[in-house]
Amino acid sequence: MTLYEKLLKKKAKVSLIGLGYVGLPIALEFAKKVPVIGFDIKPDRVEMMKNRIDPSEELEQEAFDNCEILFTSNPEDLRNADFHIVAVPTPIDDSNMPDLTPLLAATRTVGKILKKGDYVVYESTVYPGCTEEDCIPILENLSGLKYIQDFKVGFSPERINPGDKLHTLATITKVVSGCDDESLDIIAKTYELVVKAGVHKAPSIKVAEAAKIIENTQRDINIAFMNELSMIFNRMGINTYDVLEAAGTKWNFLKFYPGLVGGHCIGVDPYYLAYKAKKFRYHPQIINSGRFVNDSMGFYVARQTVKKLITAGKNIAESRVLVMGVTFKEDVSDIRNSRVPDIIGELKSFGVNVEVVDFHAEPKEIKKEYGFDLQDDIGENYDAVIVAVSHQPYLKLDENYFKSISAEKGILVDLKGLYRNKINDLTYWSL
Repeated sequence: MTLYEKLLKKKAKVSLIGLGYVGLPIALEFAKKVPVIGFDIKPDRVEMMKNRIDPSEELEQEAFDNCEILFTSNPEDLRNADFHIVAVPTPIDDSNMPDLTPLLAATRTVGKILKKGDYVVYESTVYPGCTEEDCIPILENLSGLKYIQDFKVGFSPERINPGDKLHTLATITKVVSGCDDESLDIIAKTYELVVKAGVHKAPSIKVAEAAKIIENTQRDINIAFMNELSMIFNRMGINTYDVLEAAGTKWNFLKFYPGLVGGHCIGVDPYYLAYKAKKFRYHPQIINSGRFVNDSMGFYVARQTVKKLITAGKNIAESRVLVMGVTFKEDVSDIRNSRVPDIIGELKSFGVNVEVVDFHAEPKEIKKEYGFDLQDDIGENYDAVIVAVSHQPYLKLDENYFKSISAEKGILVDLKGLYRNKINDLTYWSL
C-alpha cells in the first residue's frame, strides 16, 4: 500500500510545520480530507488555533469546520505523521542576504522525528539547490536514514496570496516535484486532494525551486520599470497613471503599476536568486537594478513630499504629516518587510512631525519592528496626508474628507492613484 493510499484510508497523517499565512490554510484544507497534525513553535498561536482563531486574521472561524486536525507546539507529536510539509518563512537579513534560520530549524525538527517511509515536502521559497544542498543533509544526519532509499523529499512552492479570496490554494495550479518518479507521483496525487485546479509536475526539485523564485522576481522587475517611469514622468509633469491607462488600451501591454514593493515575497525573493547567481560567478544586473529602484521608492516619496511642503511655504520643522496605512499591502495585517516605514523614517530625518494610522496593523508589532507608535485616531490640521496603502475604507474617502483634516494649503500624496482626477483644491501628487 502506497503512502497516498494510506492517507486516503486515514492510516497515515499529514503534518504542517509552520502555521502562518501559508501553512494554516494548507493544513485546514488537508484536514478536510485526511488526518493532519499542525505544528507551530509558538504556543500562544497554537492556543488561538485550537480556539478556531487564525492569528494572521486571514481565515474566518468557518474555515476550521469539519477538520480532523491536532494543533500542537510539541515536536514529538510529529512522529505520528508520515507526510511532512514545511511552510516556514524564508526572510532576508539586514544585509539583504538569505536568512535560512527558520527553514533549517524546521528541518532539524523534522529530522529528529523522521522515520523510514516518510515524505518531506518543502513549500518555503528558496534559491535553486537549497532543498538538496542545505536541507536534505540535515535530514539524513539527524534521522540516521538514507535519502531516497529510506525517505523521500519533494518541493512544491507556495502560491498563497494574503488577502486574496479569489486566488486560493484550491484554485491555483500547484507546481510539484519529487526526488524520483515514485515520489513525484505520490506528492502530485496527495496535493490533488486539495487543489481543484490540478498540479504541474516539474522535472526536478531545482526546477520547481527556480519556477517559484522567478515568479516574484519577474513582478519585481516590472514594477521597478513602472517606478522608474514614474520618476521620469514626474519631471515632465505627466501623471503616470494617465500614461498607463492610455498605453493599456493595447491588447499586449502588460499592466503593472508603480508603488512600494515590500512583503515577504516580491521584495525578498529576488535577493535569493541574486545570491545564488553570484555563487556561479554571475552578477545579475537587471535583478539588482530592479531591487535598487524598488528599495529606494519610500525615500523618493518622502523627498517629494518635503519638496511639496517647501513649495507650499511650510516650515518643515513644524510640519505635520499623516501617513495612512503601514502594512505591506491592502486589507491585511502583515507588516513584514513593509516599505512604508522608509517614508516615515526619511520624513523624520528632515525634521517633519509624522503621525501614522492603520486599523489593520497591530500597534505592539509596529513598535517592536519599526520603533514608532500608531495613532488611535486621526487628528486635523495636517500639512500633508500620505495615503500609502489602499485599504478598502480608504477607497470611499473624497476631497471633502481630506480637506477636513488638512491645514491651509494642504497636500495629498496618493501612492496608489486612488483619487486621481478627483482632487481640485488640495495640492495633489501621486506616483
